[in-house]
Amino acid sequence: MTVELRGSRLASAFAKPHPALVTFITAGDGDTAANLDALVDSGADVIELGMPFTDPMADGKAIQEANIRSLGRGTTTAEVLRIAAAFRARHPQVPLVLMGYANPMVRRGAEWFAAAAADAGIDGVICVDIPPEEDGALGPALRAHGVAPIRLATPTTDAARLPQVLAGSQGFLYYVSVAGITGSQQATTGSIAEAVARLKASTDLPVAVGFGVRTPEQAAGIAEVADGVVVGSALVELVGRHGSAATEHLRALTRSLAQAVHGAQRVPA
Repeated sequence: MTVELRGSRLASAFAKPHPALVTFITAGDGDTAANLDALVDSGADVIELGMPFTDPMADGKAIQEANIRSLGRGTTTAEVLRIAAAFRARHPQVPLVLMGYANPMVRRGAEWFAAAAADAGIDGVICVDIPPEEDGALGPALRAHGVAPIRLATPTTDAARLPQVLAGSQGFLYYVSVAGITGSQQATTGSIAEAVARLKASTDLPVAVGFGVRTPEQAAGIAEVADGVVVGSALVELVGRHGSAATEHLRALTRSLAQAVHGAQRVPA
């Protein structure tokens, strides 16, 4: 697997003639392989796979509980990488991003993690609690192995700090639309449009918007102004509610989200 191919998968996902649907589930929660396949089959353009962690500080109740369920089943970083490698074998062209926290990523060393992620076919990594100012803790190792460090921008990322966020960022920029935890609230489309326009004036990276996106209607509104829409908690809740029987529920919601996002009429910035 080449560095060029990994880089091209994310670029291709955001180069489609419609906005990208980015979906998230937690590794080791429910039938992960079947759930990942359902997301792809139902129209997800990019998959985020959550690495379970004991203290997911940026996440709300749904993803916190998913982390607890997964860890209770004994999910390890090695198992997450096995899930990723198996996904890559089944879906050679679908971008796969790991999302999680620093401790599982760097405890064995950034070089080990970056190499293991590359070997598993990972396209990008979102590390919630390593700020741009501490890029050296993980970013150089990821970039050296062709894995995109994907950064987060928030409503409080001002013009003075934005260049630090963008420096070394690859793949896409994840705009956290609310100053809070996942699944907790929904920003207005107007405020999102203003923020996306500001970000896109400073970077050529695609901008995907997440946190608090739960319904096809919300997703469609955001897709009119952003390059991608991220949906996580609503999907994770289905796994928590239905367990091993969640796959068809995920398939139905993802299909409706994909139709909404892909059919959105973009509003010129």
